[in-house]
Formats: sequence, C-alpha cells, structure tokens
Amino acid sequence: MSKIQMKISNTMAETFDDFIMSRKAKGLSDKTIVSYNSHFKAIQKYTSVDIPIAELSKEDLESMVANMRNAGLAANSISSYVRVVKAFLSWCNDEEITNLNMKRYKSEETIKETYSDKELERLLKKPNMRKCGFPEYRTWVIINLLLNNGCRAATIRNIKNKDVDLPSSVIYLRHTKSKKSQVIPLCTELCGILKEYMRIRGGADDDYLFSNESGAQLKEYGLRSSIARYNKRRGVNKTSIHLFRHTFARKYLVDCGGNAFTLQRLLGHSTLDMTKHYCAIFDADIARNYDSFSPLAQMKQNNQRIKMR
Repeated sequence: MSKIQMKISNTMAETFDDFIMSRKAKGLSDKTIVSYNSHFKAIQKYTSVDIPIAELSKEDLESMVANMRNAGLAANSISSYVRVVKAFLSWCNDEEITNLNMKRYKSEETIKETYSDKELERLLKKPNMRKCGFPEYRTWVIINLLLNNGCRAATIRNIKNKDVDLPSSVIYLRHTKSKKSQVIPLCTELCGILKEYMRIRGGADDDYLFSNESGAQLKEYGLRSSIARYNKRRGVNKTSIHLFRHTFARKYLVDCGGNAFTLQRLLGHSTLDMTKHYCAIFDADIARNYDSFSPLAQMKQNNQRIKMR
C-alpha cells in the first residue's frame, strides 16, 4: 500500500481558482469574473502558474512583466494584466497564503475618443416615424438617453418601465457596475422623447423599457449591433456605445461647464479617480474661453484691430 503524500501548497493556478470562487461569493459581476479568467489565461504565456503558490517570489513577478515587455505587449495591456495579479495577491495576503505585493504598471495616457458634434447631429436627428421600424426608433431614443447621462450598456438593458418617473423628471438606475442604485435627472427634452416612446412601446411596469420587437429584454450583443447598424446608416463609422459615455463626460465638462463632483455622481463612479481622469483629459478650465488666453488668438485679434483702423 502506497504512502499518502501530504500536499503542502496548491499551485498558483489552483489558488487562482479559489480566488475566483471567493469573488463569485462576494457578488462580483459575471463580466468581471470572465475578465479575470481571460486575463489569467493570457498571463500563463509569460510565467509558470504550475509552481506552488508558496514558492512564488518577487523575482517571478518581475520576470513575468519583463517577458511581457520583451514580447512587445502594449503598456496598457501589461497594466491590465498586472491589475488582475495585484488583486489576486491582495486576496492571497488576506488569506495568509502569501505576503507578496505588486506595484501597478504605468499605463500610457490615452485621449478618449468621442463623437464629434457633427456626428451627434446626424445621430440625434429623429427618424421618419412613418418609415422606420421599432428597432431604429428605439435606438434613437437610447442615444438620446446616453447623451443625457452617459450610463453604461448593461444599465440601459436593465431599465424597466417603472424606473422612469416622468412627473419628477428622473430615472432610477437599479443595475449599475457599483451595485448601488442611482437617481438620474432627465432634461425636459428627454422627458418628451420618453413620454412618446413609452406610449408606443407600451407594456407592464415590470417590462424592460428597451426591449426587442417581441417585448423581451435586449441582449448585450443585440444592443451593440443595433447601435452599430444605426450609426452606419447615418454615415457615422464610430459604433461604440461606450464612446457615448466619454462624449457625455467631455461635453458636460467642456461645453456645459459641469463640475467633477456632479459628474462623478452622474457616471456612478464610486471614487473620484476615474472622474479625475476625465477631467485631466477634457480639461474644462483650460478649454473654456481659451480665445481669451491663447497668444495666437490674441495676436490675430490685434492684427485685425490694426487693419480696421
């Protein structure tokens, strides 16, 4: 009879499975869990995950990052992978499995792409109600809502008829990334649009506001493809739903003179970190009335005054 061998330590991969189970128990979204798993799978190209977690060292982590750089991965990709490992190690430390930490990898600052005003004019033009079908009309209403508050695609899909309170000019967002309900104001223009849409859409209070033609909840792919088709028909090659969120943030800060604290609440950010990111990119204080401060603009204006004399 063979002697039973004691297993002193799980491998890194086995421990990551335990980490995923704990995140599910904590209530993290399925999308986040899928992201964690896909990132960890990608990480396996650059480090061994079969070593015992107790033997994982700082040198192993540094070697992993070096391998990623040598493979030509973009800084933002490396930063994304490192964030997952950092979250994993933080959990391991809490469970007293390891005492390793990992510093964030500096990602490259990117300018958030947004829809231009000309593109928005095309997208916001109301379709011909006598010729268009329900999907096109529904998508037009959704785009109006996205420009009103910049909410996420998952939030849009989960709004129900009962969540719209037109007399109070607000909408209740119960399905959010932070899992905290939000009450978002509706401008007068959008209240009128939603009043007409809800009359046409009909349905019970518990029905989804933005349904498919059968009245069922829109799938994520269905919403994204609907936006893509709508945009392309309007001659707009950008088709991302998330770009409307960036566009809302830019226009709210720069064109509308909004402040960071209100933007944080509207976008549902749990901290000011991401909101500060928007503020840094779309610097409202610098952009607003820049003709009053630009040396070029001042010189052009002075030359025009001289010519007029």
